[in-house]
Amino acid sequence: MNTNLRVESLELHEALQGKLTIQAKMDVKSSKELSLVYSPGVAEPCLEIKNDPNKVYDYTMKGNLVGIVTDGTAVLGLGDIGPKAAMPVMEGKALLLKQFAGIDAMPICLDTKDVDEIVSIVKNIAPTFGAINLEDISAPRCFEIEDRLRKECDIPVFHDDQHGTAIVVAAGLKNAMRIVRKSRRDVKIVINGAGAAGVAILKLLLTIGYKNFIVCDSKGIIYEGRPYGMNAEKELMAQMSNIDAVGGSLEDAIIDADIFIGVSAADVLTEKMVKSMMTNPIIFALANPNPEISFENAQKWGVNLIATGRSDYPNQVNNMLAFPGIFKGALEVRATDINDEMKMAAVHAIADLVTDQQIHDGVIIPNIFEIDITDHVAVAVMRAAIHSEVAQKIITLI
Repeated sequence: MNTNLRVESLELHEALQGKLTIQAKMDVKSSKELSLVYSPGVAEPCLEIKNDPNKVYDYTMKGNLVGIVTDGTAVLGLGDIGPKAAMPVMEGKALLLKQFAGIDAMPICLDTKDVDEIVSIVKNIAPTFGAINLEDISAPRCFEIEDRLRKECDIPVFHDDQHGTAIVVAAGLKNAMRIVRKSRRDVKIVINGAGAAGVAILKLLLTIGYKNFIVCDSKGIIYEGRPYGMNAEKELMAQMSNIDAVGGSLEDAIIDADIFIGVSAADVLTEKMVKSMMTNPIIFALANPNPEISFENAQKWGVNLIATGRSDYPNQVNNMLAFPGIFKGALEVRATDINDEMKMAAVHAIADLVTDQQIHDGVIIPNIFEIDITDHVAVAVMRAAIHSEVAQKIITLI
C-alpha cells in the first residue's frame, strides 16, 4: 500500500475512533416526550406490533436497518484476520449504505467460524433487521450459511462478496459484448478463481445465457472427477462448465478464450496467455490490490477492453454500484428475499447507465461518483421484487 495512504488512513480512523455513531431522531426535553418515547406511551406500539407483527416496519427502525455480519475469515485481500480486525471494513460498508442509500446499518462481527452457530445467531437476531448483508466469510462455508439463512429467515439475506461482484461483472460484460459484437452462446469464458465470487459469476452468467465456461483454481482446470482439491461447490462448478472435461493449467484453459474473468491472484496472466486468446479479448482482472494483469501490460499486449477492481483505472468493478441500490429497493418494498429476478434487474440497470458514446470510447462500467446509480438500481429491483411476488408492500415510488 502507498505509504501516505497508510498513514492517512490510520490517522483518520484513530481521530474518529471508528466511522459510525448512533444518532437519535428526536430530542427528549420534557416529561411528555419521555412518556411518549418510553414508559408508559411506548407500550402502545408494542401492543400494535404484538397484534400485527408486520407493524414492526411502521413503528420501528427495522424497515431501514441492515445487519452486516462477518466472521472475519475472508476480509478484502487480507484473509482470515478475525472479527475484531474485520470491524473497520464492516463500519466502512455501513457508512457507504448510509451515504449512498440512506440506510442504517450495524456491523456484527462474530467470534465463531462454526456454520451452525453463525446460522443460529443470525436467525435469532433477524427480527431486529430489515435485511442481512453477509460479508467477508470464507468459501465454501459462505455458501451453506447463505443458503440456510435464505430458507430460515423471512427477510433478505445477501452475500455481497458473491452476488454484488457477479452483478457488476455481468453488467460490464453486457456492454463489452456490444463493443466486440460477439454472441453470448459462442464465446469461451475462462474464470480463474473458484471462491465465493467465482461461483456466483458462473451461476449468474449461465442464467443470462452464456454457455461455454472453463473454471480454474490454484491447482488448474476444474473438471468432473478431478481427484484433488475439490469440494461441493467445485463439484457443482465442474457440472456447470467444461463440458469436455479437459484438464490442465490456466495456460491451457485460456487458449482461444474470448473472455477472462479473474477473481484470484496478482500477475497470473502472462503475455503468452494473452496472445493465445481470440481477437478482441475481454479481460476482467479483479484481484485486489494487484490484478491478474496490470492495466499497463494489458494495453501493451493488445487488450483494449479491461476492467479491474481498482479506482485508479477505467472500468472499476466496484460492488458499490450494486449493493446500496439492491438493499434500498428490497427494503422499500419489504422484500422477503433477493432473488435472481432482482439480481438480473440490477445487472441491466447498471449496464444501461453507460451511454452509447461512452461504450464507443471503451467505457463499459459506470462511475459511482459521476451518476446517481443507487436510485436507478433501487427502482429496478423494486419492480422485479413486485413482479416476482417477494414484496410485502407495493409503494408509489415506481
